[in-house]
Amino acid sequence: MELDRIEKLMEKYFEATTTVAEEEKLKEYFTKEGVAPHLEQYKPMFAFFSEARTEQFNRQVPLKTRRSYYQWISIAAVAVLMLGLYFGKQVHDQREAEYAYQETRKAFGLIAQNLDRGTEKVAYLNEFEETKQKIYKNN
Repeated sequence: MELDRIEKLMEKYFEATTTVAEEEKLKEYFTKEGVAPHLEQYKPMFAFFSEARTEQFNRQVPLKTRRSYYQWISIAAVAVLMLGLYFGKQVHDQREAEYAYQETRKAFGLIAQNLDRGTEKVAYLNEFEETKQKIYKNN
């Protein structure tokens, strides 16, 4: 009867549906003598689990890390990068403004040249008008 129950528990164990209490019964069965011959192959596995539970880590873990040194370097690198981006943007904006100013000066220079030509033509028209008025007055 007990063997039948252990076989059912083994099936549940391999399907991963056992409870902690059922697993304890399996460990208890496999740690004592008198295991059925066809279940003998599982005995080392449960013996390992029982032994692994009692193991403890005995080495010292160093708590001092070099992280703070690297952390400060990374903070400084980020600060330098941000300052570079900030001042680089200012320089870029200043160059852009100077370029826009130069292009505007060129455009105003061309407009002034064309206005000067137009003013010369108007001066000829003004002379023509004065001459025409003289002719009309004389006739």
